[in-house]
Amino acid sequence: MVPVSDVGLGDRAAQVLRRNDLGSMTAAAPRLYPHMWSWDSALIAVGLAQLSVPRAVTELRTLLRAQWSTGMIPHIVFSAGDGYFPGPERWGTQAAAAAPASVRTSGICQPPVHAVAVRRIVDAGRRAGGSAREEAEAFVRETFGAWLAWHRWLATARDPDRRGLVEIYHGWESGMDNSPRWDRPYAAVVPGAELPSFVRTDVDHVGDARERPTDAEYGRYLWLVEQLRRVGYDDDAARDVVGFRVADVFTSAILAVASEELALLGEELGAGSGDDVAELRELAARFRAGVASTVSPSTGLARDLDRRSGEWIETETVAGFAPLLCGPDDRQRELFWGERWCGHPALAHPLPPTVSPSDPGLQPRAYWRGPVWPIVSWLFSWAFARHGDDDGAGRLREASLRQLAAGDFGEYYEPFTGEPLGSLHQSWTAAVTLDWLSR
Repeated sequence: MVPVSDVGLGDRAAQVLRRNDLGSMTAAAPRLYPHMWSWDSALIAVGLAQLSVPRAVTELRTLLRAQWSTGMIPHIVFSAGDGYFPGPERWGTQAAAAAPASVRTSGICQPPVHAVAVRRIVDAGRRAGGSAREEAEAFVRETFGAWLAWHRWLATARDPDRRGLVEIYHGWESGMDNSPRWDRPYAAVVPGAELPSFVRTDVDHVGDARERPTDAEYGRYLWLVEQLRRVGYDDDAARDVVGFRVADVFTSAILAVASEELALLGEELGAGSGDDVAELRELAARFRAGVASTVSPSTGLARDLDRRSGEWIETETVAGFAPLLCGPDDRQRELFWGERWCGHPALAHPLPPTVSPSDPGLQPRAYWRGPVWPIVSWLFSWAFARHGDDDGAGRLREASLRQLAAGDFGEYYEPFTGEPLGSLHQSWTAAVTLDWLSR
């Protein structure tokens, strides 16, 4: 165990969240990410709940105010500040029929980890008791319908053939922006001559531009935004025009466990109807089965499906362990802790890099192409504990706290040296640190 008093992480993590607090939302990072990101905010709320249940509730209320009429929760909610590209003008969502009238947002989504965060807020409220418990449980009853609408949108607009796999239209929707999972689908995206020019700001906030996606990658990212903007972010029209359509196995696994958590919360607190709870359980079962259907018989890893070419994506990334989020899996557990992954002898800490350390294509400093992300370690640690694997959860917790002991709260970490990379003082890194320390 790593006591709080020995590493001093608790106070420093809390300080990061207070410093990045914009009032009713938390900036993902002080310079590189000055706005609210959807899955960041959910995991930030997990940490905020250890400091103040009311503040954690406020975080998610702010996010829900940006929910579209379709049920989609957008991946960015813009604050009043500037300094980020692409900003609201580039997204042009004010012309979208489903967008909220008074909130500036992007036009795509991110993984649906929110019900997991709501569960952790309720857990924290119940530990604290009194008004904290009352507020957490009242929040579930009040917002249950909004979270249900979010899950329904994913299960219909993004799984129209009911395959149990969430379809994404941009690598940004996966949260793993430039993962090698997306290399082949992105290669088929050819920006049109009419793509508006752009000047990036992200490379101004990191010490080494190699830690960020390339300009060529960014051109493809922005062309997909342009394609979606031109059809007003309409779900049906987007499916026909967008150049990137992939069934994302990791997002599908998150939807499965989040649907189950939301069903349990509804049942415990009398939120929603019995039919709503049954619907969520059906969604959980459908997406668990979808995830299981992608597992390669040869490698044992789950795979994404390129819906445009109809081909499996066999790239060996951490997303291949999506089934472990859904439940115990002996073969996957052996692979996860084996020498190709967390047991690789050259790793600074026995934690999952985004690409296997045995893969010759691993780029140890390049964003989602090799580094270790604390939030990914947290997701697996949470899932292991949820499914009764206390040993696995504890191993990830203790290794992660050792990785984070210097208090830099990096966005991601070099897997072999442990060096913090990307944006420092990252809110969701500080937040999951607080959650680990609370256990």
